[in-house]
This record gives sequence, C-alpha cells and structure tokens, in this order.
Amino acid sequence: DPTQPYTPLQQRLQSLRDVSTTMTSQQFAEFENFMHENPDIDTIEVLVTDLNGILRGKWLPREHLQRVLEGNFKMPLSAVTADIWGRDVASLCAQTGDGDGICRPVAGSLKRIPWLSSPTAQLLLKMTTEDGDPWGCDPRVVLERVVDRYRARGWRAVTAAELEFYLFLERADHCGAPQLPATRSNGHCQIGGQIFNTDTMHEYAELLHAIRIACRDMKVPLDTIVKELSPAQFELNLQHVDDPLVAADNAQWLKRTIKHSAQQHGYIASFMAKPLAHLDGNGLHVHASIVDTNGHNLFDDGTPEGSQILRNAVAGLQQTMAETFLLYAPHINSYRRFKSGSHAPVAPTWGYENRDVALRIPNGDHNARRIECRVAGADANPYLALATILASMLWGIEHQRQPSEPQTTGYTEQKPSLPRHWFEALQNFEQSTRIGEMLGEDFQRAYGAIKQAEQHEFEGLISAMEHDTYLVLS
Repeated sequence: DPTQPYTPLQQRLQSLRDVSTTMTSQQFAEFENFMHENPDIDTIEVLVTDLNGILRGKWLPREHLQRVLEGNFKMPLSAVTADIWGRDVASLCAQTGDGDGICRPVAGSLKRIPWLSSPTAQLLLKMTTEDGDPWGCDPRVVLERVVDRYRARGWRAVTAAELEFYLFLERADHCGAPQLPATRSNGHCQIGGQIFNTDTMHEYAELLHAIRIACRDMKVPLDTIVKELSPAQFELNLQHVDDPLVAADNAQWLKRTIKHSAQQHGYIASFMAKPLAHLDGNGLHVHASIVDTNGHNLFDDGTPEGSQILRNAVAGLQQTMAETFLLYAPHINSYRRFKSGSHAPVAPTWGYENRDVALRIPNGDHNARRIECRVAGADANPYLALATILASMLWGIEHQRQPSEPQTTGYTEQKPSLPRHWFEALQNFEQSTRIGEMLGEDFQRAYGAIKQAEQHEFEGLISAMEHDTYLVLS
C-alpha cells in the first residue's frame, strides 16, 4: 500500500542516496518509488546478458537489493563469457583468474515480472571490473561504447527491432524434431502459414494478448503483431527509440516475455534461426537512423534517395559485413537460414523499398529515412547486433565510403558473397583488423574464443544421417 510508511529497506535506500557517488538522485528515486509501490515484492532477479544473449544471474531477497545499489554485488567476470551450454571457456577464465566483477544496476530496468505467481522483480546489471572500469566483454558495454562515439559527435542513433519466432508444441515428434501446432485454417498442413491472416491469429489470441499485456505492464513499447509466412510463425515489432541501449533492453525483455508467456500456454517459443529445413527462418530486422542535436535526421536531404551520410552508412555496413557476419549469425544453425532463393540475404546488397536485399531503404516521409538491416537472425544477441550495425554505419561515415549501386532485382539473382559456413565466419571475424577498432579488442578475443569452443564440440559429433549413409555402404 503506497500510503503506508517506508519499510526499513526504503529508509536504507534514502540514506544511500545521501552518500552514493555512483548513482544519480533520479536513479535512487526510481528504486525508492518502485519498492514503495510494490511492497509485496519479495525476490529480485538480478541479471546480466552474456555474449550469446542469454540472461544469467541470481535471485536476491528484497532486503539485499541495497548490496547492488551500494556497488557490493559481485559475479565472476566469466559470467558473460560462458559458451552456449553455460560452461566456462578455459582460456577466458585463465585470462581473468576467474575473478569477480562489480555488477551495477541499469537505470530503468527494475520491473515487476508479470507472469510469475510469486511476487518477483527483475533488474538488469552492467559488469565492471573491481577498479570500476566497464568490462569490455559485457555485450551491454560493447554497445555502450559505440553509443558514446555517437554522443561525442552530438548524434543519437534511433533504432527499432523486429523479431520473428515460431511456436511449437511442448512434445516432439517420433524423431525428436519440434512439432508445429495444427490450425483450423491449415489443419496439419505445413505448406503455408497464412501470412497476415488475422483469423489465424485469433486461434492464438489468448497467448498473443498475454504477451501484449505483459509488455504493457513492463513498459516494453510493443508496436504490431504480425502473422508471418510459415505455420505458427509470428513477427513482433518494437517502437523506435533514440537510445540504442534501451532498444536492446526492450528486445531482450520482449524475447523473455514471449518465451515465458508461450510456456505458460503450453508452447515453446523458438528464436532459432532455422528450426525447420523446409520452412522460412527467423530474422531480427533492425531499423536505424541518426539524428543531430536539433532532432534533424542526417539521412534526410529532402530527396527520395537520401543524403550522402546515408550512402556512407550503407557502404560501411556493406564493406564490413563479411567480417562482422559472425555477430549476425552466431551459431551453427544460423547458416541454414542463408541460401539463394530464401528470404535471407546472401550478399551485402542494398536498395530502395526492396525486401530482397540485405539493407533496405524503406519508402515514406523523408524525415523518417532509415536503413533496415535484414541480415541478423533472431538468434543473434540484440546488444551485439545493434552495436555491429551502428559501429559499421559510423565506420562508413568516418571513412566516407561509397556503396555499390542499389539493387533492383530479387534475392534469386544475387551471387552469394557472404560467409556460408560458421567456420568461415569465425575465421573472418578473428582475422579482422577492424573488429577491434569498432567493438573492442578484448571483446573480439573473448567472442572468438567462445565460438572456437562451441565449434570444437560440433566438430566432434557424428550425425545419425552419417551412420545411415556410410555405416554399411562405405
């Protein structure tokens, strides 16, 4: 009851406000108000995002939130450098001595978790070293460094994400493959998914409304919900914001909300890039533009073609894409999404109002001129995807790079020129001299080591298909 006197924790927060040098009065007010307005919260879930985009953290009793605000909450620096299975990567642990980092609270991220029956809140953290320096292997720090370079120019990057995902039944088929739910419109047919069909969406209305309401309660700016091309495939779009860190936080919260809401309704929500070979993959499309201190869109020069800065940014994305591709396609499965004739780009092409290219310039008002990067899979880490896009754009602007001619033909006519395999993408990433400049050398080494460890595991596997093909005949 907000009319009741402050609890001891809230009194402690008030006293911390008077002595802290690491948090602003506005940030303290945020925590005070939240705890005052949510007296039933008994657990705080404190979370960092690792380099694979997975949330990792701890549950804290309500009264221990002060440890986080005081700067006394620690987790191993290696918490953000685990492999996809949540295991330590030996070389990275050796590099840090598996020492602790200080976890700082992210302003605006303390939110009630609406789908849990036990009153619980979640709080995002940013990792720093014991000396207080931002930990360069924290993906939020990687993005923050890029954003700071924009701020130094007096610019703000405006971004919005679109996420695609599938819904599967909790049970697999007899071969262990994920099983699509049937619909009244398609039955068990898996040929088409009734794109833009709102009647089909009504069959999932209870779940979709639960996602929408949870986003509203968590102040995640959900925009549209769309029935996508394949069966049980959907796309959810976020509204654009002028802080890429907030945009990435929103994408991370949205993925978590979708997954947990789906679980409560008996589904698995999968952002796997290519969960089924015969159906379309899941993408993460990012819209990006740049505004100056006056709010003017630097991509707009009053013409339909857009400004020279727009073309420089497109060129930066094009000319770094082969090196940064591992960040758009981080897993072995990611590369099954890219093939000629699919809806995923296989070359760093661009064009106006053309969804068959990697970099689309949408039509519309000139003051809304932007780039839609259609390369990343939904399995990409949203912090690293945004950092890569914005850093590549800035590299092209700073070096005044020029793009190729805009593409007018479709993806079926593109000659593949981006990495087609995970191993090739890692090689490009590790050998790049620009990745360290754009995103940090410490990050480049750590991310490369994680992907090396994951590739080693997959290289050691022998598939059932190999046994079926070669066991007798070879």
